[in-house]
Amino acid sequence: MKILDSIKKNTILLLIITGIVLYIILKDDFNDIVIALKQIDIKYLLLAVILYFLSVVIKGYANFLITNNPKKVDLKEAIKHNMITQFFNGVTPFSTGGQPMEIYMLTEHDISVTKATNQTIQSFIFYQIALVFCGALAVLYNFVFAIFPKVRLLQHLVLLGFAINIAVVIVLILISYSRIIMQKISKLAILLSKKLKRNISEEEIVQKFNNFYDGFQDIKKRKHLATKCIILNVLSLLCLYSIPLFVLNSMNDFTSLTIAETLTASAYVYIIGAFVPIPGASGGIEYGFTQFYGNFINQSIISAVLLIWRFITYYLGIIIGALLFNFEKKVKKCE
Repeated sequence: MKILDSIKKNTILLLIITGIVLYIILKDDFNDIVIALKQIDIKYLLLAVILYFLSVVIKGYANFLITNNPKKVDLKEAIKHNMITQFFNGVTPFSTGGQPMEIYMLTEHDISVTKATNQTIQSFIFYQIALVFCGALAVLYNFVFAIFPKVRLLQHLVLLGFAINIAVVIVLILISYSRIIMQKISKLAILLSKKLKRNISEEEIVQKFNNFYDGFQDIKKRKHLATKCIILNVLSLLCLYSIPLFVLNSMNDFTSLTIAETLTASAYVYIIGAFVPIPGASGGIEYGFTQFYGNFINQSIISAVLLIWRFITYYLGIIIGALLFNFEKKVKKCE
């Protein structure tokens, strides 16, 4: 698989960027970070970790419902798949590695490539709709209460990112409307690819659009499932977005953030991260975190909160996903 060939290169790049980011974070606030870490209340930190795993489990359950074949992929396996995709999303630019790996893992369970692709695409569609929904609530909340007065430039970037996500959903809906519209959009994508000089063949582009079309046709037949999976993806995102609040609570700060401010700031941070073409959006997402949460969190502890939050929501998933993937490979070699 091509995705496997690029893992080592991306991992080295990720380690270099992580080292640079850590240096920038630690060089001015090292003593404050050490003091903050020494005062951590473990029970709130455990709640933050539980929220992360709850997010993974809920998303895994949604994928389990989409697969709808417990004999081939049970709930435990679906959750493990989602954990492994955390690794591949984390070490590839724009989180592009997770979907090919999900398709590959499903085919390993005797699910056809066509079905595996459709199921993975449906999972992406449900996630994208949930992301836009949460983003819409965040933008609306900030519009009403103006909680980020100091970061106008970043607000504009968030609005741009939100608009792009909405555009993606609209394009997906247009693709699902009819095969003729889908073919016209695929032709536009081919022209755009040629102008940008991307190394993607016309056949690949057409196939991807055909896959999206087929995936939507299946969704139309299972509307109740679609509603349930979108709700589950929203819940998964809310768990993920809530983590900074409990990390802050672990440092005995219970007044700086409300749950509404936390969810709004997190939604903004992840939208900013979507602009960064580096594995894990490293650098950009840390900058967004300090800028948005800096409106509420004391500057003496914000770096410590950032380090713990980033480890829980990003590096922890990469570590566990990598271990699960390598363990699964060893098991298959022994079979």
